[in-house]
Amino acid sequence: MNAVTMTIADSWTIAKRDALKIRRSPDLLGGVIMLPVVLVLLFAYVFGSVIDIPGMSYKEFLLPGIFVQAVIVGAQLTGYTLTLDLQKGIFDRFRSLPMSSSAVLVGQTVSDLLMNFCGLVVMGAVGLIVGWRVHTSPYEAVLGFGLLLLFAYAFSWFTATVALALRTPESFNGIANMVSLPLVFVSNAFIDASELPTPLRVVAEWNPVSTFTQASRDLFGNTSAAMETSDAWPLQHAVLASLLWIAVILIVFVPLATRLYKKAVSS
Repeated sequence: MNAVTMTIADSWTIAKRDALKIRRSPDLLGGVIMLPVVLVLLFAYVFGSVIDIPGMSYKEFLLPGIFVQAVIVGAQLTGYTLTLDLQKGIFDRFRSLPMSSSAVLVGQTVSDLLMNFCGLVVMGAVGLIVGWRVHTSPYEAVLGFGLLLLFAYAFSWFTATVALALRTPESFNGIANMVSLPLVFVSNAFIDASELPTPLRVVAEWNPVSTFTQASRDLFGNTSAAMETSDAWPLQHAVLASLLWIAVILIVFVPLATRLYKKAVSS
């Protein structure tokens, strides 16, 4: 068995192990899914009554932002799970096995990608119930969900890097929330970014969350000609900019996470 085949086989074994672990801990999956569901209901029926989006329903404007937030929350499970495994000494057991050194991280991120897929299915169903609709072709809708899953996978490698650098669940949760909350709320996920004060508007326009949210709105057809359009390049070319973000995240954090993992299991 060559190195590539061995890595694929070992990664799939780890992915199945992590998927079974999530199935036996429904509180993890429930937390990842239920938070966005609660936010959908909260924003759609509370804030939606006072937030006006020109030319479209606030619920249709909102759901792509909720999708992006959901995959960010789901991707954080990668880092949290890795810190738990570090504390329990699971990596020490893996180190004694004849397996690829990168299989643990690849398997973990693939498992969490499957979880994010389940989360998006639930989000889509809830969105349809509250009034969200897709106004583009099925092909574009599939591309929209595919882009969200690619972002989820890439962001999992970022959270894995942070987790392996911090090594404790408490530290990871604190840093993850400190990073994710400003990313989500200083963006166009829940509000029209053009209404923000100039300094915050510029930050929001170049925020990757805004880029992925705008790309999702474009692919799902949740846009309105009556809304003010931004001149910022990432929002004018949101799908391309999203793909560039995914490539940059993977190029930077896959080797970095792998290096930190090797350091963690050798110490």
